[in-house]
Amino acid sequence: MSTLLHRVGDGAARHPWRTLGAWLLAAALLGGLAGTVGGSLTDDYDIPGTDSTRATSLLRDKFPDHAGATARVVLHSRSGPVDEAAAAQVAARLAAVKHVGAVEPALRSADGRTAVLNVRFDVPVTGVDAAATAEAFEQAAAPAVESGLQAEYGGEVLDQVYEQGAAELVGFLLAGVVLLAAFGSLLAAGLPLAVAGVGLAVGMALVTLTARFTDVSTIAPMIASMVGIGVGIDYALFVVSRHRQQLLAGTPVVESVARANATAGRSVVFAGSTVLLSICGLALSGVPNFVMMGVATGICVAVCMTAAVTLLPALLGLAGTRVLSRRARRAMAHGASAKRTSHKTPLAGRWGAHAAAHPWPYAVASLLLLAILAAPVLAMRLGQSDAGSEPTSSTARRAYDLVSEGLGPGSNGPLLLAVDLTRADAPDPDALRDTVAAAPGVVAVSPVLRNPAGDTAILTVTPSTGPQDDATDALVSRLRASVGSDAVAVGGSTAAFMDFNQRLQDRLPLVIGAVVGAAFLLLVLVFRSVVAPLKAALMNLLSVGAAFGAIVALFQWGWGQSFLGLDGPVPVNAFVPVFMFAILFGLSMDYEVFLLSRVREEFARTGDSARSVVEGLSSTGRVISSAAAIMIAVFVAFAATPTLSIKMMGVGMAVAILVDATLVRLVLVPATMVLLGSRNWWLPTWLDRVLPPSDVHEGGVLLPGQRRPADEDRAALV
Repeated sequence: MSTLLHRVGDGAARHPWRTLGAWLLAAALLGGLAGTVGGSLTDDYDIPGTDSTRATSLLRDKFPDHAGATARVVLHSRSGPVDEAAAAQVAARLAAVKHVGAVEPALRSADGRTAVLNVRFDVPVTGVDAAATAEAFEQAAAPAVESGLQAEYGGEVLDQVYEQGAAELVGFLLAGVVLLAAFGSLLAAGLPLAVAGVGLAVGMALVTLTARFTDVSTIAPMIASMVGIGVGIDYALFVVSRHRQQLLAGTPVVESVARANATAGRSVVFAGSTVLLSICGLALSGVPNFVMMGVATGICVAVCMTAAVTLLPALLGLAGTRVLSRRARRAMAHGASAKRTSHKTPLAGRWGAHAAAHPWPYAVASLLLLAILAAPVLAMRLGQSDAGSEPTSSTARRAYDLVSEGLGPGSNGPLLLAVDLTRADAPDPDALRDTVAAAPGVVAVSPVLRNPAGDTAILTVTPSTGPQDDATDALVSRLRASVGSDAVAVGGSTAAFMDFNQRLQDRLPLVIGAVVGAAFLLLVLVFRSVVAPLKAALMNLLSVGAAFGAIVALFQWGWGQSFLGLDGPVPVNAFVPVFMFAILFGLSMDYEVFLLSRVREEFARTGDSARSVVEGLSSTGRVISSAAAIMIAVFVAFAATPTLSIKMMGVGMAVAILVDATLVRLVLVPATMVLLGSRNWWLPTWLDRVLPPSDVHEGGVLLPGQRRPADEDRAALV
């Protein structure tokens, strides 16, 4: 690996325009292909083997008019009943909107002041231009608004629009500020941003092309952007930092680029591989739409990792010594020594020495604090946010509230019973309607609706409780137990989200086990140790636990509603913990690989555990702190978006990185490594013989043209 990366870095630095041209050509070609033959994003909520998917499949085959997307217009009068003629006029105008297949008769509240027009489309939700549809709905309701009625808009089409906004731009700007402060050079700060930008552009083009051949969810690009920007900048930061250190030590530019690529670049490859392995664990979730979120994210991570070890060396070759600050270049010009321009962080070194001198108090205190931060996880309630969780400034939220007040909370999430009348055990639909109407928790059941062929019937069931209420989930379970069969399936959006949540909850232990196991095996190979990888896995679990605890406290308990823009407590979206775990476990390993590589190198050189920890922290403290600050800045930028699930992930991941880079890396890791001593690197003899060789530790690798230095000279190359 080191030899290959050295050659790649050397070739890119010597022939930078070739490499740069190849990347720009690839970006242009892929961007052009994505714009011409790329697929469209599709939200496929089918979950194989669930009752709700069985109901949806039956409707698609036998009742296609009721299988498309839905939306609604809510009319409300503050002074009296909604005028029937005004509602009819709005319904007629809505029927003329593109892809609208039918507008159902208005549902009215008991006092007549609220009228709900449910709209059915003849295409899936991603086949509808949400922005154009919202504008068309407003135009359709304009006469009613002019007459004094309040009109609000919601439903599937408008509720599931993910507003990306300026999160990417804000993330780049915040990361640029951190890089400028870390490097003191505008050019050095700009290189990681450029590499991440090109990598993200290529990655997103590949995601769009992937959507041509399979379903990629509408939220996947935003999640992929959030993670891709963070890792792209961090990976480039690692390589640039090592290159600058070597330039200060007097290494020529081209050779420095090659060595940085062979050393820090190697850590980037292993760290990125860990992230990709973690993402692969999402394949065990059992939810195809969710798996594709991981695929999209994995594509961006892989491209950004490749850019960091191919495109970046070319840019570094072009930049020469200008990646250093003017002050550093002047010092080099006057013959300043490597010691006077040392890259080590005195503060991190002093702290490492202090923690190493008092390992037990710091280990116990940090473990207790992590346990406290993670404690709220025990009260986590998985659910699914809907329009009722949005701020009141949203028209979808106002429509939701008007429906709840006028027709009851259950009208925001009706259930759908699909009956296959071709089966021998199919019940009589009218008798089924009477049975369901008498069930506790049911407010109303619609008249039986049969398809033209007469072989399928549907019933719309209105619960007495809202979609996020536990009582509604209990009602779904009771209906499935009492009337569900091979001929009767309970579906609808509320039932589908319940199945989605349950599937992810059931698969979460499997995903966690697979991700932890894969990362552990990779680190065993990287560090040729069993203890260090096991300790790293446990500490990463603590970091993720702290992040989950923060999500529960801030969102589910509502502690953060004032500064997060929430109107009250909201449930934790079921997919957030699963997805966050896979991503965070991989990202945490980035810092682990970078830090432990340096510690392992020092231990191999000196055999002194305490000294190796101090030297490792001193050498990597500034880089890891800068990388963590960048990642936190990017996640905070995405946490400011209005989309609740993205906000939740941004907050949780920012907290996790903050905890990981401070409490874990600066306190718990050095304390436990000093306590374990040489046992950190214990590996059974039989396993050592089985494992393939690994060259991740820079101190044990001879690069092309490099002689093994004497012990007294090695410190200058670290």
